[in-house]
Amino acid sequence: MGHKEDLLEGAKRCLLEKGYARTTARDVVAASGTNLASIGYHYGSKDALLQQAFLALTEEWGERVGGADAEGAAKLPADPYERFRAVWEPLVGAAEGSRPVWKLQTEVVTRLDDDEKLREAIKEPQREGRLGMAEGMLGIDPEADPEKARVAGLLLQALATGVMIQWVVDPETAPSADDLTAGLKVLMGERD
Repeated sequence: MGHKEDLLEGAKRCLLEKGYARTTARDVVAASGTNLASIGYHYGSKDALLQQAFLALTEEWGERVGGADAEGAAKLPADPYERFRAVWEPLVGAAEGSRPVWKLQTEVVTRLDDDEKLREAIKEPQREGRLGMAEGMLGIDPEADPEKARVAGLLLQALATGVMIQWVVDPETAPSADDLTAGLKVLMGERD
């Protein structure tokens, strides 16, 4: 790896260990084995590097828990409730291991009102993430059916965020895939 990649990996480690606000340029340099000048040369600023590292971490998380591809989604159960449970099982199953990423996500969200550059940097990846969730979890092709992918992605992203925040706050009572499925049945007026 070159300095640029080393910096990115070091910044990702620092973000997960120290958080966004407490990570300094010197921390990144120490974690990456590079030098301060490399940050400016490769990324322009520490903030730009941290933004890239944050986006990389969230993308990596999405790839880990993103679910099935179109072929895998076709193998999901036909029953809509069982399908829902099968879609949420991998995400909930990865919740405890995802804790550092979601703590970081929560911190970043609290910074958005005061950091317009950060807000702008994450807008498009968030939109892409929604479509990626629709495709990866449900097998909806965003190019073939953009509106269906958009609305499904909005719902999946809202649910994922809520579920993961519950895992950060209180893992003992956070929902399982079965809990989510039971809640959906109640919402839809189903009776057990």
